[in-house]
Amino acid sequence: MTDTLSRVAQVIEARKNAEPGSSYVASLYHKGLNKILEKVGEESVETIIAAKDAAISGDCSDVIYETADLWFHSMIMLAQLGQHPQAVLDELERRIGTSGHVEKASRPSA
Repeated sequence: MTDTLSRVAQVIEARKNAEPGSSYVASLYHKGLNKILEKVGEESVETIIAAKDAAISGDCSDVIYETADLWFHSMIMLAQLGQHPQAVLDELERRIGTSGHVEKASRPSA
């Protein structure tokens, strides 16, 4: 599973310094973090709507498609911040076997 994420991360990283007109990813980097965050928010909403629709219809094809878009744009955000998806996978691995209630309680208060 992580091989796919690593390959996507490599493509995203390779396009960081490309000409904005040469790729969608390069155009997002050129527009900056706020535009990338806007796309993450947009894809989040689209994923939520698709999940609500899937709960009614039983067809999850749109929720899978939108989740892929959300992950992709989240990976662009991470790369913009100098992070690799492996850091997220490491965090998920760290949480395995820990109750969600315990994990949440261990977070520093905001």
